[in-house]
Amino acid sequence: MPPSRPHIRATAETYLARHTGELDALNGLFAMLDAPGEPSSRATLPAHVTCGAVVIDRERRVLHIRHPATGLLVIPGGHVEAGDRTLLAAALREVFEKAGIRPGDLCLTPQFLDAPIDVELHDIGPAPANPANPANPANGEPAHQHVDFRFVLYLAAAQPPAPARRNAETADARWLPFADVRSPTLRAKLLDAETDGLDGQPEPVNAGALIHNGAGRYLLHLRDDRDGIWEPWTLALLGGGREPGDSSLEATLRRELAEEAPGLRPVGLTPYAVEEATGVDGLSVSLQVFAGSWNGDPEAVDLREGVLLKWFAVDALDRLRLSPGLGDLIRRHAAEHPLGGQQRPVPGGAPAGTVLHVVGVHLYLEHEGRVLLGLRHPDSAYAGELWHTLAGHLEAEAATAGLAREAFEEAGLVIDPADLELVHTVHTVDRPGARPRIQLFFRPRHWEGTPEVREPDRCLAWEWWDAKDLPEPIVPYTRVAIEGIRAGRSYSELGWER
Repeated sequence: MPPSRPHIRATAETYLARHTGELDALNGLFAMLDAPGEPSSRATLPAHVTCGAVVIDRERRVLHIRHPATGLLVIPGGHVEAGDRTLLAAALREVFEKAGIRPGDLCLTPQFLDAPIDVELHDIGPAPANPANPANPANGEPAHQHVDFRFVLYLAAAQPPAPARRNAETADARWLPFADVRSPTLRAKLLDAETDGLDGQPEPVNAGALIHNGAGRYLLHLRDDRDGIWEPWTLALLGGGREPGDSSLEATLRRELAEEAPGLRPVGLTPYAVEEATGVDGLSVSLQVFAGSWNGDPEAVDLREGVLLKWFAVDALDRLRLSPGLGDLIRRHAAEHPLGGQQRPVPGGAPAGTVLHVVGVHLYLEHEGRVLLGLRHPDSAYAGELWHTLAGHLEAEAATAGLAREAFEEAGLVIDPADLELVHTVHTVDRPGARPRIQLFFRPRHWEGTPEVREPDRCLAWEWWDAKDLPEPIVPYTRVAIEGIRAGRSYSELGWER
């Protein structure tokens, strides 16, 4: 689908907010948007929308190409095609087709972002009267008018790619200083914008929040799976692109947080890193990452954009679909901010000497005297090649909800948290000085599904074992718990010095 009427209208209105004196000149555009016919189709007459790319290098020069039909130097541009999602996308396609410069070689400017720097009206044909922009009678093209949206872009790299001739339309390419730009309206706007810092030097125009809880977990946001969403259906940082009213990138980030997740207010936001990414239209995007801390409950946040907000531990990153480079960014931050063996304060405050315990949840699933156990993968971080119940660590969630989640993620079993009853607790410590663990074993009153291996990097097989003849080797506290359940005991201890 070509750019929609609302998109064209909004782009024009954004432009006019900066150039109010051009409203009368663009009245014809708004009339065209209210009339029948596709406004960006070359078949729409007597006028239609076209697009161009104003590509600027580090020396404040603008790319021009020599049009073979006129011999004139012009910026790359042309007609909108049906596959162009936006006007900017049309300009990017044109600069690639005409000069061989890919979208990934370009980036937005902080002065204009994705708004046009110029909208020029120029008449096309007839040839004798208008040699600069002749119509093409061979194609049955009558005299008409172009409403040309021009988008300004920087080269992302210091060394400009060599413009390449890609088809018969283009015969030459040159870089011209602002003062020598051939279009009078564009030249005037470039010279005005030069005083506002339009200098060809790229800088970040997007901001993201690397939010951690001070205890090794990072807050990630699952994006919607929809067209036009940057990196859809991936876990990413909260944040977004700069808008004209933002005074700084930190202001951009705080505005984005307020829009996406009202009530989430991280503290200590400071610039941490600049990451490179690829935008929706293929542009190069520099993302200023701010690091900050927060210790709230993501489920209590009123999430307005995206699918979910959740804490994740560093050791879970390899199993997640992350936006490119995010895993390495988080690991780097975690390595630079180690916990150092010191126990962090319990959220909300706690008496001196309080030690945080790790809470694990376990599924005691018994059927006709047999219990379900899984054989851990040899490379598993815990209990490799040992038999163990279906288990996992709690996140920011209730124990029963966490176990129901783990049962589905690991084995495809569907369990209502309300159907889980606590049948045994093991208070264990692996060795003196290690972090203590509380292992909760729940039995479901009802469950659905057949156990299947859904995390083969953690579990090789699920099997039913006679509760009176458990396999070896088995996780020691698992045996203690199963024996305690069968004996009617609700609590056991393991590993503590007496």
